Amino acid sequence: MGERLTKSDIEKIEKEIEERKLVKRPELIEAVKEARAQGDLSENFEYYAAKREKNMNESRIRYLERMLKFATIVEEKESADDEAALNKTVTVYFPDDDETETFRIVTSIRGNSLRGLISIDSPMGKALLHRRVGDTVYVKVNEHAGYNVIIKEIGEAQDDTDDTIRQY
Repeated sequence: MGERLTKSDIEKIEKEIEERKLVKRPELIEAVKEARAQGDLSENFEYYAAKREKNMNESRIRYLERMLKFATIVEEKESADDEAALNKTVTVYFPDDDETETFRIVTSIRGNSLRGLISIDSPMGKALLHRRVGDTVYVKVNEHAGYNVIIKEIGEAQDDTDDTIRQY
């Protein structure tokens, strides 16, 4: 089974593929040609660096195209204002730590817990989906461990244009 993507995710991936093919690829091919023209390839660091960069770009293109090929489209379903769902912000209270944090629930390719973006496939994301304000939710980390959080607030997410597609 492939990644679960929204239409917005697919648009971002297609845009990145186009950018890499039409802009970056010609630049990198030219950099390899210039480095090759400098002479002896056995000691030419610029040649190896340019070739490596070109290969990384081609690898990223293949990775993104494969992701699109096997992706499952996830609809951003209409949900109640007080129900946690994809692309909504959720403020939760951690009773054990006496702390409050705000997360946005996103697809796995945009997940970045350091930026407050939690994946729908993460333990926290799975536990919060379709829950409501005031619910106490048990987040199961593994077979033997977990913790409780209390949903304090749910809101509409802001624009997701700054979200990046994760690297591999």
